[in-house]
Amino acid sequence: MRIVSLDCIEGGDVLEIFSCLVYEHDYRYVLLAAAICVAGSVMSMRLFARTRRTTGARRANWLFLAGVVSGSAIWTTHFVAMMGYSPSLQLVYDPAITLISLFLAIGFCTIGMVVAASTRTTALIEVGGAILGIGIAVMHYAGMSAMRVTAAMSWDPTLVTVSVLLGAFFGAIAMNRIARPVTRFCRYGGALALILGIVSMHFTGMGALTLVPDLSIAVPEKGISDSLLILGVLAVMSLVMGTGLSSYLIDNHNEVEAVQRYRQLALHDAVTGLPNRHHLTSKLGEIIGGDYDDTSRVAVICIDLDRFKDINDVHGHAAGDMVLKIIAERLSACLQEGEFLARVGGDEFVAVKTRLYQKGQALEFATRLHSVVCRHIEDETRVLTVGASLGVAYYPDDAPDASTLLTRADLAMYRAKQSAFTSICRYDSSMDEANRTRAALSLELRHAVERKELELYYQPQNDVASGDLIGFEVLVRWNHPQRGLVSPVEFIPLAEETGLILPIGEWVLREACAEAARWAKPYKIAVNVASAQISQSDLPGMVDEILASTGLSASRLELEITESSIIEDHHHALAIVRKLKARGVKIAMDDYGTGYSSLSTLQNFPFDKIKIDRSFIADIDTSAQAMAIVRSTIILAESLQIPVLAEGVESASHLQFLREQGCHEAQGYFFGKPVPLASIQSLVTSTVIQMPLLKSA
Repeated sequence: MRIVSLDCIEGGDVLEIFSCLVYEHDYRYVLLAAAICVAGSVMSMRLFARTRRTTGARRANWLFLAGVVSGSAIWTTHFVAMMGYSPSLQLVYDPAITLISLFLAIGFCTIGMVVAASTRTTALIEVGGAILGIGIAVMHYAGMSAMRVTAAMSWDPTLVTVSVLLGAFFGAIAMNRIARPVTRFCRYGGALALILGIVSMHFTGMGALTLVPDLSIAVPEKGISDSLLILGVLAVMSLVMGTGLSSYLIDNHNEVEAVQRYRQLALHDAVTGLPNRHHLTSKLGEIIGGDYDDTSRVAVICIDLDRFKDINDVHGHAAGDMVLKIIAERLSACLQEGEFLARVGGDEFVAVKTRLYQKGQALEFATRLHSVVCRHIEDETRVLTVGASLGVAYYPDDAPDASTLLTRADLAMYRAKQSAFTSICRYDSSMDEANRTRAALSLELRHAVERKELELYYQPQNDVASGDLIGFEVLVRWNHPQRGLVSPVEFIPLAEETGLILPIGEWVLREACAEAARWAKPYKIAVNVASAQISQSDLPGMVDEILASTGLSASRLELEITESSIIEDHHHALAIVRKLKARGVKIAMDDYGTGYSSLSTLQNFPFDKIKIDRSFIADIDTSAQAMAIVRSTIILAESLQIPVLAEGVESASHLQFLREQGCHEAQGYFFGKPVPLASIQSLVTSTVIQMPLLKSA
């Protein structure tokens, strides 16, 4: 802005513009305007950057706040700078236009930011910035039009155009630097560009104005004076900046807390609060890869809870979670310096002990952990107990790195779980060989069906009173080309772990039905059904298809299911059993007495037969308890009108006891071992009634 006297106009002296800019300003206001410009620009760009990381209603809120802060900063910078200008003329500001200029600044800034935020990559980013920059010019000239001064005002159109272009250019640069940063430091280029846009536009626009004193122009008495304007401007800016800053800090604090919560969730178990597997792996890697004392060892102890599944099945998952929490608290409380605990799976924990100089220290640690786990857990109405199997491995003795160390401690834990003599087992190299053998067997089992390596064996089932043959239980055997006959004890658990039990189970059922359909005598066949077949396949549909394709009568097929296979999903299993019975298939409860709640299961499920587990029959000659269990089971079944079959009958005394108690059917080595089809071919095809007890070598 320049003030030109009449003398200057007559003489053409235009050097007054520099005098106006240099000598007619109070630099205290200029410095205050500069501080507001810098603070407002930085805050505006930080708020706009926040909108790039949010969506939905939160983005709209941040865009509005960023627009208000940036518009207010531009408006305040302008009027504070104007307060610093001290012309020798009477000067006031029109209150309505002054307020309108504020709303114009906020409106243009908000619209520009909305346009820039509407895209991630297109040129609308720069277009939005240009709108914001044009808003600087609109606000400036609206604010200048609010000025009432005893002088005539004229504008240089060239400088006005340049000022608008400068605002638009630097506004586009500001948005570009926020939305397309090359480096983290480049984000501050957005604030710098906005500062340059405000300053260059303001002073270019001021330079475009010429005031020619004219005492005939009256100044309104109701205008806003300098002192009142400065108070109002600073009050507005303080309020807006304070609101923007506090909102930003609150959101930033919440974001930091959220990151910490996510980190907590990512690195800790949700049930127990202990470090999880990821945290454990990272921690163990730091221990081994850090300043490791090569004169000491690191022990990793894998802990697997025994009988925990029983608690979940019988008392529910809430009780299981309660047990896990209490055990985690007890284990954590017993830790000493240099010891670390994590939960890595459903009922698996891993403990780490550093700076071991004697292997006995690890054994003492493992024993301490074992005793803590095995303590009774008292609930309001019950006492729960679990056991534990622990595997120990040492670094660097047993493994060269953290991952291998965990794997080998896990192998040792499984060895302890299989052992009948100890609950704590230390890793040794033979376990790797056993594990490789098991893995190889698992791979070969995948091809056993297609290579026709599986074979059905038949064990006779006889009437106890007469001794007559009434049917066969069908069992599967694996004729391995190199290993020979593989025991079901070895490959059935592998099949269940890998899911191969489904195709193997279907093959057994299909093959057994096809063979039985070709027999001349209509003996029934009993086929075992695995848990996975009940829960993961359409068993009734499969049985329908097999019976239809083989021609076997449904009344000759008996499916044996264990209580453990139906307890996990009681309602689903009950629906499956009812569908099978509706087709005429018989259902037997296998291994009675070894389940979790046999009485309630008998009450809810419509079984056609109960099979007493062989472990009770084996002890009836020597154990009064076993004898009482067998007797009470037969009485219970008789009252429920359910026939009973006793497994594991191996002597005449066993058979005599069962006859006396009224047991209906029996199977065991006394009648015959499981044999291949060829060994019973004469029995199933002969028309002569086979009365003698079956014996086989």
